[in-house]
Amino acid sequence: MAALAIHLGLWLWFANVLLLLLQRPVFAASSLLAGFLFVVLVSNAKAHSLHEPFIFQDFEYFSDALRHPRLYMPFLGAARALLSLLAFGLAIVAGLSIEDSLLTRMRSEEFLTGAATLALAGLLLIGFGARQKLAVGFDAAADLRRLGLLTALWRYGEEEQLPCHPASPYEQPACAPALAAGPATLVVVQSESFFDPRRLFSGIRRDVLSEFDSLRTGAICHGQLQVAAWGANTVRTEFAFLSGLSAESLGVHRFNPYRRFARQGVATLATFLRHHGYRTICVHPYAASFYSRHEVFPQIGFDEFIDIRAFTGAVREGPYVSDMAVAEQVAALLEKAASQPLFVFVITMENHGPLHLERVAPGDEERFYSAVPSAGCEELTIYLRHLANADRMAGRLRAAIEELPDPAYLCWFGDHVPIMPGVYRALGVPDGRTDYLIWCNGGFPGAPVPRELRVEQLGGLILQRMGLLAARQ
Repeated sequence: MAALAIHLGLWLWFANVLLLLLQRPVFAASSLLAGFLFVVLVSNAKAHSLHEPFIFQDFEYFSDALRHPRLYMPFLGAARALLSLLAFGLAIVAGLSIEDSLLTRMRSEEFLTGAATLALAGLLLIGFGARQKLAVGFDAAADLRRLGLLTALWRYGEEEQLPCHPASPYEQPACAPALAAGPATLVVVQSESFFDPRRLFSGIRRDVLSEFDSLRTGAICHGQLQVAAWGANTVRTEFAFLSGLSAESLGVHRFNPYRRFARQGVATLATFLRHHGYRTICVHPYAASFYSRHEVFPQIGFDEFIDIRAFTGAVREGPYVSDMAVAEQVAALLEKAASQPLFVFVITMENHGPLHLERVAPGDEERFYSAVPSAGCEELTIYLRHLANADRMAGRLRAAIEELPDPAYLCWFGDHVPIMPGVYRALGVPDGRTDYLIWCNGGFPGAPVPRELRVEQLGGLILQRMGLLAARQ
């Protein structure tokens, strides 16, 4: 009953706002229906690609879609976009051609009284439903099924206003003595859509990740990584890694921690290392304003943000700056590093979708497969081409780190699995885990034992291996 009350109340409120603006009830109702249809189509498109429906925190992505259309619009699809435009067009035609303004048939006082009555009815219904404090579990699909779309949006918006202050593992850490050789350089690569697809299809050639395999052989630690995102929403995994906070501790802020939560200032891996004398740098070959990183990263411990402006003229692979160009940028930072220890956090872009907008190049199938997959796996072939470049990046960073005279660590992990719905229909859907490793130029005695981690555990493990954080009991 409470969910229905909120749903009806929101309908009345939005209808009333449109009625006040348009003064035509049919026009207002059809416009509202067209707008709601658009949200439903977007929600269905998101669920198809990301296994998650539209939520309140996604509204800000509408403006991002205008600034970065390639990252969003292809997933909506031409048919859905055309249907949305057609619905809005019909609403406008119906409103302007079928009916006249209500002010031609009634006095303005009567019109405003009716509008006020509708507004009051809507507010009463919303107030009744809101007082019931409907529970949400932050499983977006389950909450949608239980509450309905409008009420789920309302509740997620309410939850965002509540205080949230989970204890960060980096606030008052138990520090171990610094290593005798001094603080080590740390390079962390959050590799776009990186995971080992050889688990998905055995016909992929083993050498597609030859550099990663070599690093893994000599790694301090490696294994599969439970990440906070599936197919997209990089910032969920990114913030979980940097903050050490689990999705459960963040509540609704798990969906986009940079929207509100991180802006209040949060202790992170970067603030911890800066406290220990490190210079902290983020390298990301895309606009720093995307996800508002240019505003958030100074508040979570980064001294410098190197974005797309530093990659003018850089080699591109597909639509984005190549991973090898990013590797060269990082290598240059390491080469000219002063006596101050350095933490470089790298967010790559090359393997970002939509993959279906690219084309398989001649020779790709022979290069990447020992057995060609079934039809409909073109996106996998394109993905493997970019994955091989990510592997080359790992090798280049290893070479750069091996040239350093002092200890240095490389951590590599994937933010989420890629969006490849056709491939997953043919080969099966991955469980969402990506892969990680921690490697040191000083070597590691013995064979590393694979260890599965949650992404929020990874930063603490790095610090423990570096001797900067006491192992948690």
